[in-house]
Amino acid sequence: MSDHNLTIKAFVKLGDFLRSFCEYIESGKNLEATENKWFPIFKNEVEMAHHYNGWFTKDNCLHAFKTWGNTLTQQNMERWLSAYDLNKNKNKTVALILAGNIPLVGFHDLLSVLVTGNNALVKLSSSDQKLIPLLIDYLIDIEPSLKGYVTFTKERLTNFDAVIATGSNNTSRYFEYYFSKKPNVIRKNRNSVAILQGYESTDDLIALGEDIFRYFGLGCRSVSKIFIPRNYEIDQFFKAMFKYNDIINHHKYANNYDYNKAVYLMSEFKILDNGFLILKEDTSYSSPIASLFFEYYDDPNELKTRLRKDEEQIQCIVASNFTANEVAFGETQIPSLNDYADGLDTVEFLLRTS
Repeated sequence: MSDHNLTIKAFVKLGDFLRSFCEYIESGKNLEATENKWFPIFKNEVEMAHHYNGWFTKDNCLHAFKTWGNTLTQQNMERWLSAYDLNKNKNKTVALILAGNIPLVGFHDLLSVLVTGNNALVKLSSSDQKLIPLLIDYLIDIEPSLKGYVTFTKERLTNFDAVIATGSNNTSRYFEYYFSKKPNVIRKNRNSVAILQGYESTDDLIALGEDIFRYFGLGCRSVSKIFIPRNYEIDQFFKAMFKYNDIINHHKYANNYDYNKAVYLMSEFKILDNGFLILKEDTSYSSPIASLFFEYYDDPNELKTRLRKDEEQIQCIVASNFTANEVAFGETQIPSLNDYADGLDTVEFLLRTS
């Protein structure tokens, strides 16, 4: 069994490193001036990331690193873990099937497995084969006792005691069948929504653009739909979004924009379009890349009832003084350690699983 304190200290040091690394990159200083051997290694991975996943831009990789750097502090780790008795854990091997839609998307599961004193058997997404192993290499370098606690595999998963698997609604059916005999957490598709009430400031709407466009809208915490009051003046929304117009210069995003716009026009759907974002009135939650669904509402209480009914499809609700557990504008992609995917407490699951 690993020493919880040593593991926690290692992750805190990783947080310190990630903050320093991002500050160094943003400063534009010559990396050769630093004595930290890991800076050039991380810099190279960040700059090469888009070659193996076109969505992993340097900006988005750095955003993921910075978010984790700000999250992995001593205070945050202590506050998060104070709710649990880690000594209850019975050492086990936990299989992790990770997604790869945004940089480091599966890192929280891996963190949870290690801080509880378990072994991780990790199957990486083909879309993200580099970044998480990079962080693990750093952790083992600064805390050698972690060596052997993480195994990456491309083979069929065997010899594990529990599983946490993330995939689509389609793959989840396979996961549920294949892993039914083991304690499991099976994650499906989720999307995030924003509720506009008509009195949001321009700054609020600009911040909402971060929730919509960060990671090109590929994350479960990305806002894919907005609810707007009847007679809402949509021009104020489009004006605020203009700050993000450079996104159309990314070729994969632009290809999706062109394709989805053509499909909508050929199908004679009524759309609103500002040259880099398509708004389509639609009752579903999952909008294609470069598109944002919207729906009008008349009664806020009816909308709250609807959202409660659909809670298993929704990851985040972005709003201001609308509902409990809402996320502030601009903050969906900076979750805290106890913001569990699907609202299921991963640490509690690991501790109660023998």
